[in-house]
Parts: sequence; structure tokens; C-alpha cells
Amino acid sequence: MISIFRRFNPLNALWLVILLVVLRIGYLYNAPANIDFTFVETFARTLVPLAYEHMFSPGINIFIAGILVFMQALLLNFLVNRYNLLGKSTFLPALMYITVSGLFTPFLVLSPPLICNFLVIWMLYKLFDLYKGESALSTTYDLGMIVAIGTLIYFPFIFFFLVIWIALIIFRPFNWREWIAGIIGYATVFFFLAVYYYLHNQFSEFYKIWLPLGTRFPNRINITNYYNYLVLIPVIVILGLCFVKLRQNFFKSYVQIRKSFQLLFFIFMVAGLSFYVRAQFNLNHFLLCAIPAAVFFAYYFLHGTSKWFYETLYLLLFISIIYFQFNTF
Repeated sequence: MISIFRRFNPLNALWLVILLVVLRIGYLYNAPANIDFTFVETFARTLVPLAYEHMFSPGINIFIAGILVFMQALLLNFLVNRYNLLGKSTFLPALMYITVSGLFTPFLVLSPPLICNFLVIWMLYKLFDLYKGESALSTTYDLGMIVAIGTLIYFPFIFFFLVIWIALIIFRPFNWREWIAGIIGYATVFFFLAVYYYLHNQFSEFYKIWLPLGTRFPNRINITNYYNYLVLIPVIVILGLCFVKLRQNFFKSYVQIRKSFQLLFFIFMVAGLSFYVRAQFNLNHFLLCAIPAAVFFAYYFLHGTSKWFYETLYLLLFISIIYFQFNTF
């Protein structure tokens, strides 16, 4: 399977569709009778005057989510190949994204983190352009607005503002105007939201939007069933092998490639650690980690030297995902 996607062949898109369906069969079999879908945060709910929470049946919900994942996989694949992050054109990023986005059943339905992954990909296009651009004022302003839009959809996305500053540290010499431009871009969107609150006599509620930022990082997370997380074992193994491979080739790569992988690592960390501002722990939050994780996976599977090992490792991951969808323990 890996050998097929190592080559950049447009026909691989058909294989992606097949794999996408296979990775969702198990959940369709055990899908609940109702699946709620929340498109925006409560504080922005009145901006979308539609009763969409129960609009879709479980089958339609999963189908639409699959289409979105497929689109994101192709966009991510184009991004990675455009900036030559892996050293050659390949379909592995798309394969890995579709695989990672099927790890857990909460990943398989429509959710705010899934919608926000479009914004993450959009941000990556702009962030990677920071390296060669003469001025980044307009880019950082746009990035601030993207993060603000993501915050309206899913509040923990606010932490992606840190990604903008991290990217400026990695890619650019210090320029205080570029750092401020991102803040202005973010404030622009929430300025109009504040005006909306004021016109509807709700301005006294505006400050409550930011109260979750005062939430303390949890000392522990209550996990009801540890068996469902055994699927992470091959994921951890692949990530470990990827970092070993990256370390071996780090100084053989171009400077821009090295900096890009550093940025992806920080995106992975920021996305993973920002879950705590939600009142209730939701596993679908970690879909925000799927994009950098997919690139890391693709790097290992492209540069792996032992075919039988990486083919077996991917097959183990693939089978584990399907197995844990059929078994709820």
C-alpha cells in the first residue's frame, strides 16, 4: 500500500476514496441514532440563524465529514508537494491524513475541529510564505483574522495565535510591526462581533467570551475506557521513527525545510495542549493535530528503507483503526 502512494499518480485519488470508505464502515455499523453537530461557539451562535444541530442523519453526517476529510487530504497533499517538504512529489500526505483522521470514532463526524482544519491548511500556506517574503505585514494581518474566524467556530483555536508568533521567530528577523499586525487582524474580527453585541444590547456579555482562558491546566484527565486508546501504540511508534529519521536527515535538508518541520512540530504541540479551555473533554479536539501528524507520518514512510517493516507497520495501524471501530468494549 505504501509503495503505491509513494509515487505521485493522480489515480491514487481513487484509492484514497476506497480507503476513506473502508475506514468508516465500522462506525457506520455502530453509529448512534442521533449525532449533534455544532458549527460555531455559543457566543457566535446568533450569527448563524439556522437550526442545523439535528439537520443531518448519522449517515449523512458521516458522509459529509468524509467529503471534507477527502478535500483536506488533497489540499494538504498539494501544500506538501508545493513546498517540497518531503523532497519529492508523493501522495503519502493525503494517505496519512485520511488514516490519522480515522483514528477515533469522534473524528469521523462533523465537528468544529474538522471545519477548523481548513483554516489550519490555509494558515500553513501563508506561514510557509513568510520565509521568502520581503514584508509580512499583510500576511500576519490575514493570519490574525484567520485565527479569529477559527475562534468563532471553535474557541481553543485561539491558541493558534501563538503559531503566528512562533512562525515569525522561526522564519523572520524581528520586526515589531509584523507582530502587532497579527493582533490587529485578530482584533478586527472581534471588533465587529463587539459591535454586534452592542447593537443587540448584549455588550455586558462580551467579556464572558474570554473567561475560559482562565481555566487551569488539568492535573489529570478522566478516561473511561483505556482499551480504545490502544490504537495509539502504532501511532506513537511511527512518530518516534519519524523523529529519528528527521534527526538523521536534518542538516542534509534545505534551511526552509528544516524551519518548516520545526513549525509543524510547534503546531502539533499547540493544537494538542489547547484542549483544556473546553469545559468538557472532547476527543475530537485532537483532529487539530492530524495535519502536522500526517506530514510527519508521510516523511517516515517516504524515507523508510525497510519495505517489509513500514508496510507491516502501516497495515497494523490500518487494521487497528478498523478493529477498534467494531469493538466498543
